[in-house]
Amino acid sequence: MSTPTLLTYYKEKVVPALRAKHNYANVHQIPRLEKIVVTTCMGKQPDRKQAVEDAVAEIAKITGQKPAVTYARKSVANFKLREGEVLGARVTLRSTQMWEFLDRFINITAPNIRDFRGLPTRSFDGRGNYAIGISDQSIFPEIELDQIKRNIGFDIIFVTSAPTDAEGRDLLEALGMPFRKPSKKQEETAN
Repeated sequence: MSTPTLLTYYKEKVVPALRAKHNYANVHQIPRLEKIVVTTCMGKQPDRKQAVEDAVAEIAKITGQKPAVTYARKSVANFKLREGEVLGARVTLRSTQMWEFLDRFINITAPNIRDFRGLPTRSFDGRGNYAIGISDQSIFPEIELDQIKRNIGFDIIFVTSAPTDAEGRDLLEALGMPFRKPSKKQEETAN
């Protein structure tokens, strides 16, 4: 199997750039992408079981890997939810599939978002990990528009080894993640 293009780019271009920018003494300090988690929850759907089956099929098309079904941990009467009931789906991508998914997301999927001006930069968690919510699966090229039964929203979490948000953002920007540029008004208030 051939090495993904983005992984080669990471090793040849991103690693030296990050090492020079942050003056890392050890190669193991350089941030790397560890995994990508794609998850969805169908808690509000009246036909939850069928909705989860649809979500599993959609996530499998998008990621190329069969997702695991998630279950409710405890009963909540207000949400009409019982312990052990099917609730959503989740898949964790690593190694080759992770790099190929990231490449497709950066170059094809993200620009398909309606009124796309870049991804928000406020979704870092304080430890260098980045999460984004996708409200509609139709932006993915693997999904056929006439086959969509229901709108399914996803959360995509990019888990990095970066200790801070700034280093995580530098890693994702160097990989080509299309973050939103701050407006002049935001730059003035930051200074």
